[in-house]
Amino acid sequence: MEEAGGGRGFSASEHQHCRYNPLRDEWVLVSAHRVRRPWRGQLEQPPAEDVPRWDPANPLCPGATRANGEVNPQYEGTFVFPNDFPALQPDSPAPGDSDHPLFQAAAARGVCKVMCFHPWSDLTMPLMSLTEIRAVIDTWAELAAELGASYPWVQIFENKGEMMGCSNPHPHCQVWASSFLPNEARLEERTQWQYRDQHGVPMLLEYAEQEARRKERLVVENKDWLVVVPYWATWPFQTLLLPRRHVLRLQDLCDRERDSLASIMQRLLIKYDNLFQVSFPYSMGWHGAPTGPHLQEDCGHWQLHAHYYPPLLRSATVRKFMVGYEMLAQAQRDLTPEQAAERLRSLPEVHYKQRRRDGEGSPKFLGGGDWGNPTTAFIPSPPPRNKCKRSHLAPSRLFPGKAATNRFKCGDPDWGTSRRIGASP
Repeated sequence: MEEAGGGRGFSASEHQHCRYNPLRDEWVLVSAHRVRRPWRGQLEQPPAEDVPRWDPANPLCPGATRANGEVNPQYEGTFVFPNDFPALQPDSPAPGDSDHPLFQAAAARGVCKVMCFHPWSDLTMPLMSLTEIRAVIDTWAELAAELGASYPWVQIFENKGEMMGCSNPHPHCQVWASSFLPNEARLEERTQWQYRDQHGVPMLLEYAEQEARRKERLVVENKDWLVVVPYWATWPFQTLLLPRRHVLRLQDLCDRERDSLASIMQRLLIKYDNLFQVSFPYSMGWHGAPTGPHLQEDCGHWQLHAHYYPPLLRSATVRKFMVGYEMLAQAQRDLTPEQAAERLRSLPEVHYKQRRRDGEGSPKFLGGGDWGNPTTAFIPSPPPRNKCKRSHLAPSRLFPGKAATNRFKCGDPDWGTSRRIGASP
């Protein structure tokens, strides 16, 4: 991208330009030279490192009492419960008819759940084992299938860190199921349908093929998944997690794909934490084909994917603010996606806390304004990738008496389209 696709003398890392986001049908302004400007603005406080493993006053801990008076069980894995302060309720009355097209309202019903990843409050997903992350993925899939049987949209999302509005350090996410397609879902429904209609292939499946071949925005990959900083990324270190095979929903993933998903999520999140040697804040969430009444429709234009939106820009204390021009005109970013991907890709895949425990030191970035060529005092070669061990999980804690669902093999006849793109071994 540095020279290709531009006029003579154009360099993406030096000259401002706009990039098109086909998933959102919008443009983003890239102004990489702005990252060198002096910063005298707000500095964030790094997250606390002394979170207690168990706190009886923390309503997400095993055995703790929540705001509604219920006592959590002594759970040992994932734990799901109804949100005590839900944004959506299943029995809310509908508003009346509008008397003017400028004043419209519609019914909004649904359910909101909280899902704890682990019983320990001082543990985050990059520090969890592959088996523990796999249990999170299985519970996500169970919730998506169970709630998706009735509701057209099930949004799984995690807000990590106080900077992203997370009010509790305990590792957890939320799951909201709604009686309507939210704005982001409606937008992606339209753009993905239009792309397949015009080009004959799902947008994000073709995008994954292109990024796997071009490599310049690739962060991590394995046989089933790849993570890229999107060509159209808005947030500084934003990433997009994509399957290589055509998959519509989380519950459609086979056993091997769930194992490899646990592995690539762990690798990505370790790199995130290693970037500034801090528990990296972000908002992330899964998007897949609509459910409920849409289960009987052709949703082949959809491709399962996860968005990661981290706010940090220069350090653990300097974040990107989406204000002013971003709010009133269009999104703008301060370094190219290629620079961000290169920086993430170069980071070790052993967590900085593990390196400290092992006495091996940790990478120290030496500053400098050239984000495209970061220098480090110590960047070891990535260790050999761990092979995912198949986890043998007990029947779901979420739905007692029901075995974990969708444990198919990728080659089962009911598996549907199995188009796959090339992967490095």
